Amino acid sequence: MLWLGWTGFNGGAPYAANIDASVAILNTHICTATSLLIWLCLDISFFGKPSVIGAVQGMITGLVSITPAAGLVQSSSALLIGVFSGSIPWLTMMVLHKRVRFLKKIDDTLAIFHTHGVAGALDGLLTGLLADPKMTRLFFGDDPKFIGLIFGLKDGQVRAGLRQMGMQVVGMLFVGVWNVVVTTAIFVVIRMVVALKIREEELVVGDDAIHGEDAYAVWGDGETYKRYVHGHEGFDGVKDEEMM
Repeated sequence: MLWLGWTGFNGGAPYAANIDASVAILNTHICTATSLLIWLCLDISFFGKPSVIGAVQGMITGLVSITPAAGLVQSSSALLIGVFSGSIPWLTMMVLHKRVRFLKKIDDTLAIFHTHGVAGALDGLLTGLLADPKMTRLFFGDDPKFIGLIFGLKDGQVRAGLRQMGMQVVGMLFVGVWNVVVTTAIFVVIRMVVALKIREEELVVGDDAIHGEDAYAVWGDGETYKRYVHGHEGFDGVKDEEMM
């Protein structure tokens, strides 16, 4: 469903049913499929088996990475972006996150830092490198300043390519700083009302369980239902021994 929705997300960016929209949709599928396969191949190579969660993560990094470039690069570049988006976030998530002290301190259950932060920054840079002037004309018109650095070097427009690369870097830094400042402010306000993190003993039980929302828990079979966690002290006809 996410992949399907992203097709409309990227394909709708030109605000018209045109060639640019078609290319954006095609590139979205190429990059995402490539990223998913690269992630699975890395899982198989290093862990001996593929992972459904890994496939989903590879899909997400592919979708995130192609978004800035979807209608601005050729399909061969989308394939290359998919290779990077399936490998670099995998490296930061599966290897560096366990070894780098700074990354160890990031409380990120859903790996958003890797799937959106790393993948998004990656394609911000790759868009500045790979944006094809033939494609940018479809979206921005004939303005020659919108050109990727690689094509700028090739066409003798190095200054324009460096300008675009600089804009990509500045935009990436601005978004990063904005997110840190605004998110910190939101957390400060939330902390005034409720705790930002549940207690360690509650983490052991699980946040789903402490709210009585365990998936597939059959109380009578004694799987995970506990009165002291889930409540229902007056549950008729069931003894404590039967619920443990």
